[in-house]
Amino acid sequence: MKNTLAVGLGFDYHTAASQAYVSKTGASSPSGTRIYPSLDWTVENAKSGNTYGLGAYYSNEYNYKSLGGDFHFSQKTDDKNGEFSAKFQGYFDQVTLIYPSEFEPASYSETNYGNGNGYGDGGGHRNYGSSPRTTLSASFSYSQMINSRLQVMFLGDVVTQHGFLSLPFHRVYFNNGKDTIERLPSSRFKLPVGARLNYFLGDNIIIRTYYRYYADNWGIRSNTAGIEVPYKITPFFSISPFYRFYNQSASRYFAPYEEHAPTDEYFTSNYEYAKFESSFYGVGFRIAPPNGVFGWQGLHELEIRYGHYTQTTDLASNVVSISLGFK
Repeated sequence: MKNTLAVGLGFDYHTAASQAYVSKTGASSPSGTRIYPSLDWTVENAKSGNTYGLGAYYSNEYNYKSLGGDFHFSQKTDDKNGEFSAKFQGYFDQVTLIYPSEFEPASYSETNYGNGNGYGDGGGHRNYGSSPRTTLSASFSYSQMINSRLQVMFLGDVVTQHGFLSLPFHRVYFNNGKDTIERLPSSRFKLPVGARLNYFLGDNIIIRTYYRYYADNWGIRSNTAGIEVPYKITPFFSISPFYRFYNQSASRYFAPYEEHAPTDEYFTSNYEYAKFESSFYGVGFRIAPPNGVFGWQGLHELEIRYGHYTQTTDLASNVVSISLGFK
């Protein structure tokens, strides 16, 4: 038996208009950080190639904390050219209920919310406690080597969510001029299915393609298609241009500014649930020298990726990510 222990640590820094304008007085911070460590233990049967293991996750951001765990296993076919994998995950979140400034009680001064008096979250807005959210998922995949150059994989997930699925700092303006906060159902069911196809075009080029179809009981239907072409310039250095296209239909609970009726049971104007198309394209650079990155034996891999994201809702962003591999 072979035992593998993998430790991961992620760190994100972001800016967001939805966070910057929680308060109409301008006291809110437009930026935030997210830290998410992970731990995975896997046992592999050296003879059969079958595996099983456990994983644990934690994530902490300005308005939520999340604990997660999983059980996963895989089983190879007799000829070792095919493999079935399954993963069962659970995430248990606590969402901080931060309300827009105009919905806070007049008896509390916003300028006092970040001074450690127990009333605020440190960002200039009152904290009304937290609410739980549970996400349970089952993921399945089957991969098959067709020949020495072609590999295919089929994927499917079943996801269910329960608890507080709205965000109270997302405002909704009704068609009568009044406003309130977003209200969404307390349960959601998601069903994504997809496929990957990898083709080895010679010794130095791989063509990786991906397609996914997604549906949920909130009325969203989406399609994702992507391609990435890693090119190995040297045995230890490669460059990977990529492109991803996405489109989705609108949720039945979405309507733009001042188009919801006060009689609607559920309502959101968050464009995450709107009809839109998006493109994400960029390039990655990966080095894995035999003597370690920068001569450090413990750091065996470094990858830097840059991508530019555009959306038909006029949203645009630039994404830079760094991945480090240690052993």
